[in-house]
Amino acid sequence: MAQATEEFGEWPLKRLMTEVCGSGPKSADDMTREQATEALRRIFAGEPDDTTLGAFWLANRWKRNDPEELAAYVDEMCSRVEYAEPDADPVDCGANYDGKGDTALLGVAAGIVAAGAGTPVVVHSGDRVPTQKQDAYKHVLDELDVRTELDPAESADMVDEAGFGFYYQPSFNPDVHALWERRDAMGVRTFVNTVETLANPAGADVHLGSFYHLAFAKKVVDTFERSEFHDLRRVIMFQGMEGYDDIRPGYTKVAEWNAGEGDDAAFTDYEIETPEFGMDFEEADLEVEDVAADSARIAEEVVSGDRTDHWRDAVALNAAFRVYAREDVADLEEGLDVAREAIDDGSAAAVLSDLRAF
Repeated sequence: MAQATEEFGEWPLKRLMTEVCGSGPKSADDMTREQATEALRRIFAGEPDDTTLGAFWLANRWKRNDPEELAAYVDEMCSRVEYAEPDADPVDCGANYDGKGDTALLGVAAGIVAAGAGTPVVVHSGDRVPTQKQDAYKHVLDELDVRTELDPAESADMVDEAGFGFYYQPSFNPDVHALWERRDAMGVRTFVNTVETLANPAGADVHLGSFYHLAFAKKVVDTFERSEFHDLRRVIMFQGMEGYDDIRPGYTKVAEWNAGEGDDAAFTDYEIETPEFGMDFEEADLEVEDVAADSARIAEEVVSGDRTDHWRDAVALNAAFRVYAREDVADLEEGLDVAREAIDDGSAAAVLSDLRAF
């Protein structure tokens, strides 16, 4: 039976729910950093029975975690992550691990194009992560015949050799991967779905991610600021398609944060409209039959210069965001110019060739 122990502390999950966080969305209290840290330690150790763990995850979902709790979860997770930092200074792309099901996954093509333009990019995912268990970065790269089941040191080498690197969750974050079956049994997303995207396995100082609502972007930024593990200088997040890190056609809300001392840290938000960049397509135009296979085919056709349609525009815009996130260009317009040039001069195709040869 879970109880207060010398190994963990005074707060088994059942006590946390009874006395702190389990009384519903209106009356529950937030946990302290110490309480949240202890909770995740117990979870990683496999101590809670399935009923207690499911109830705790659901209580957190109802209550909604504040940045202090999320930072505690992130730091406890990161203390177990195997980091491998490349010599390059990449942009960390932290897309939802449970994948996409309707629209093409553009992040692989966009990352390859950005790398061709001189901006190193890191992506990371698991394999059919609950709850959606749909196509993520790994599955598109598999379709492109790029190795994905790498150890972290190999992933870092991939970044340095190709400019684009993939980190595989079971290799760099095995404790979270070990929760797969218990997460699958839940049937709903838990806070693990949020914190796993913030692992930053390459130790990058720029994070690019996505959100459904602007308030979540601010919460992620506040989480990073409270984290004792991360020391980011810049965060870019936007309302991506299917909650992923792919820009929506038409209107997209963007959140941007730049580090500073105290009041000098700046969080801003703004809107972009794809027609402003001469792009005329809708989200329905980016729907595909088979997300992994079709995304891989489109990626190869775009980076090889074989497409001049809306797919090229969509990939170029997403690449531009990666280049802009690292501040390799002054604005998105310049980012689009260098992205298109990387396609036209064969630099993007060379990155894909290097990835396949790795």
